[in-house]
Parts: sequence; C-alpha cells; structure tokens
Amino acid sequence: MANARSYKQHGADGEFDAIVIGSGIGGLATAALMARCGGKRVLVLERHYEAGGFTHTFSRKGYDWDVGVHYIGDVGTPGEGMARTFDAVSDGTMRWEDMGEVYDAVFIGGERYDFVKGRDAWQQRMGEYFPHGRDAIARYLELVDQARGQMQIYMVTKGMAYDPDTLPEGEAFALLARTTADVVDGLTDDPRLRAVLTAQFGDYGLPPKQGCFGIHALVTAHYFDGGHYPIGGSARIYESIAPVIEAAGGAVRTVAEVEEILVEDGRATGVRMADGVVLRAPQVISDAGAAITVGRLLPPDVEAVDPLRAIVDKLGGSCGHLALYLGFKETDEALGFDRTNRWVYTGDDHDGAMARYLEDPRAPIPLVYLSFPSAKDPDFQRRHPGRATVELVTLARYEWFQQWEDTRWMKRGDDYDTLKADLTQRLLEALYVQHPQVRGRVDVAELGTPLSTRHFANHPRGEIYGLTHTPERFKQHQLRVRTPIEGLLLTGADVASCGVGGALAAGIVAAGVALGDEALFGKVLGGEVHP
Repeated sequence: MANARSYKQHGADGEFDAIVIGSGIGGLATAALMARCGGKRVLVLERHYEAGGFTHTFSRKGYDWDVGVHYIGDVGTPGEGMARTFDAVSDGTMRWEDMGEVYDAVFIGGERYDFVKGRDAWQQRMGEYFPHGRDAIARYLELVDQARGQMQIYMVTKGMAYDPDTLPEGEAFALLARTTADVVDGLTDDPRLRAVLTAQFGDYGLPPKQGCFGIHALVTAHYFDGGHYPIGGSARIYESIAPVIEAAGGAVRTVAEVEEILVEDGRATGVRMADGVVLRAPQVISDAGAAITVGRLLPPDVEAVDPLRAIVDKLGGSCGHLALYLGFKETDEALGFDRTNRWVYTGDDHDGAMARYLEDPRAPIPLVYLSFPSAKDPDFQRRHPGRATVELVTLARYEWFQQWEDTRWMKRGDDYDTLKADLTQRLLEALYVQHPQVRGRVDVAELGTPLSTRHFANHPRGEIYGLTHTPERFKQHQLRVRTPIEGLLLTGADVASCGVGGALAAGIVAAGVALGDEALFGKVLGGEVHP
C-alpha cells in the first residue's frame, strides 16, 4: 500500500522535472504517465492530509466511506475502455467489482425504473417501461452516440496550442451547444419518459434545462458497460497510481499547501509553499481547479491569464452538495441492502423541483441519491467485519451555509449543528422510505456540507464539480491544458469534464503536452501504453 508522506515531516528535497499541484485523479494520471512514458521525476503536492482528491476515503469509528467515487463505468472488460487507461496509470494493479445487472434504479412517484448493463439491454428495458416511446428511445441513443463522439473530439482539442483565435466550432460540436432538455424534449412529450432519460443529471449537477447534453451523453454512455466499484474502496485508486510515480524518482507529499505559482519573465518556474519554501521545476501543472489556479495561485499582476480569469468568472462554479455518511453495526445482507444505486425523485419536473428547493431549502428535497459502498466492495467485510455503510447525497447551495464560512471545521456553533441535524433527518427519511426496516438501526451519521468541501478540497464555494457544465462552458475552448504562461499547464476536471473519466482524460492530454508527445492520448486509448 502506498502511503503519501507529509511535507511537514519529510519535506520535498531533490530536483524534479515537474511539480503537480493537487493529487486528484487528473494530477495523479499526469504524473504517472510522465513517469512511465518519459521517465520524469514528478513532485505531487496535496494540501489535504489524504492524497487522492475526490477519490480518497475517510474513516470514523470503525467505518470508512468514499467521498466521490460511487461507481465507475467502462472498466468491465480487462484491457479495453477505461480499464485500459487505468492499467496505463496504475501498472495494471486496479481491480474492479461488477455491480451486477442493475447499476442504477430511478424512483419517481412510487414507480421503479432499472438501468441495466448493456446498451441493447438498456434500450429493451426502457422500451418495456415505455412501449409508446420506443422510437424516441432509439433516437435518444443515436444522439447520445453522436454527442459522445463530439465530446471525444472536444477532448482532443484540449492539447492544442493556446490560441483563442483558432477555436473548433460549428457542426462538429452542435450537440455540445444544446441543453439536455432541448434535446430530450424534442424526442417525446411524455413527462415521465423525459424524467427517466435525464435522471442521472446528479452526476454532473445541473437539471435538464441547464446542463449540456454533451456531458449528459458522456454519463449515459459511460455506464452502458455497467457500473463497477474499486475493490478495496476508492482509496485504491491513489494506492495503485502512486508507486508508478515513485518508481521514476517522483514523490507525493500531503499537508503541502502551495501559496503561489512563481512566474518569472512570463514563465512558470516553481511554487512558493505556505511555509515560504520555494520549490522549482521546469514545469508546473495545476490540478487545483481553474478558479483556484487563476484566482489565487497566480499573482494578480500576471495579465496573460486575464482571459482565463474572465472565463472562470463568466461560467461560475457548479452546485454544492450534502453527503450523509451512515454506518450500521450489521451486514448489508442483514439490513437488506444491495449494490444498486438509487435515484429518488419527488416527481417528473426535475428543473421545477430543483429550482424550488434551491430557492428555499425547506422545500421538499427533489433528489436523493443512495449509494451502498460496503455492499459494492467485496473487501469491505475484511476491513470492517459485521458492518455496513450507506451514503445519501443531494445538491445544495453554498449560500445556505455561508454565514459560517469563517468558523472552524467541527466547531461551527450550535446553529450550524442544528441546521445539519435537520438536514440529516430529512435525508434519513428518504432512506427509510426505501428501506423502512433500518429505521432506528443507524450507528453513525455524519453530514458533509459545501463548507466541508471548501475546507478539504479548497473549492471557493464548495463546488462539487468544479466549473459549471452548461453549454456555455463547452464553448470556452481557451480552457485547455496549455496556458498563456510558458511552463504552466492545467489538468483535471476543469480542463475536460467532471468525474473520474473526465479528469483522467485531461491527465492523459496534460502528460502528452508536458512530454511533447501529442500522440500520447491516442497511444493510451489504443492500448500502446500497458503494464
């Protein structure tokens, strides 16, 4: 098992070919591929005391939970799809557990709609639910395929030179300029079918009338191979990648907060740490997010990135979220839990219900996502015998919690604790509707809010998905791996799209740019980079 060393205890001595700020999947993938394909010594700096970004796990009172990886698609066939990419960055050490035939179940108005693995099987099951909508479902899948293709082309552009006057646009990216509702509403007037087809919008944080159809198509297609979970928990992602970085002489340091990216004569030359120590390298690669990179880490007098600052301000951040982590002193079998994720909605109108809730947090919670990590992970019982975990997630506004932003974590006061207790109970009720047998059997309950995300991930307003995923975002082609500052690159979700897959793709592109190998993206996806 790879354990990152603390910067405060071990420092960061030695010469490095590159410094990566942030240890999310984008930063780790960039560092690992630079090490494997170029023999580069890369230093990864993580401000949190746990490495891995949203792939890390945390423990409380005999339990552990993931914080961002609830399932992953396209890894079901060894040596193909995203499994091939993970092999490239982890030296083939990642192992995945199949969630079974039904990876997601959507609940609306007391009715259940199962999302089953296999594109053809999914289409057939949806047709059984909506016999009158079979033509619409078929056309929907055609558009999903088209939009996924457009997103893949879009990803390739992320390695292009920074030149705002030569932007790919037009018909090649037509579906990226449309909202999910615009596309789906043109296929059917059945509100329930619309609601089911768009039910996974929580995976990128925007309801249908706001979210880009391109990202929705990526999410939909991502799970046609079914859902999978990392055996040993999501922390295994970092643990499998770190040795690849270290094998080339690189290192990962935690509790390593970067204060500033140093820019001298128009070139990034290193970083200044929060303790004042200066670390230098020929390349600096930021996985800290676009808002943090251009808004905090780069000096304000670096005018070359003003266009990027304008884009960040224009787009704004994604929504925040609530995450309720539950522990039970009984097994999943005893409690009646299975591996299937549950999306629980109050009705068919996702946009209207979400707008009412975000305007007034006392309104009914329109969406609760239920995940059962202990049931998904065959290694969980080895780590925590006789126990089980559940995670309940919904969206939330940072403004609800802003009055406590200057208080300390776990010491924010009675009013904050009262608000959290109320939200906890409301989320628990969503679980009890689905599993009434577990009422009164919760052993541990801990609620994370956007302030928790802000504290641990350093996102300015507790954004869970970085920059917002509207169609406008995918018109900003200046948001690329390359920046106007020589020696400074971007990686991670803000470069491409949210989620493990999006951040991983950005990591591959960033590594290719850093190594001067523009073909690396194709090599990795084509299986030429293998253990």
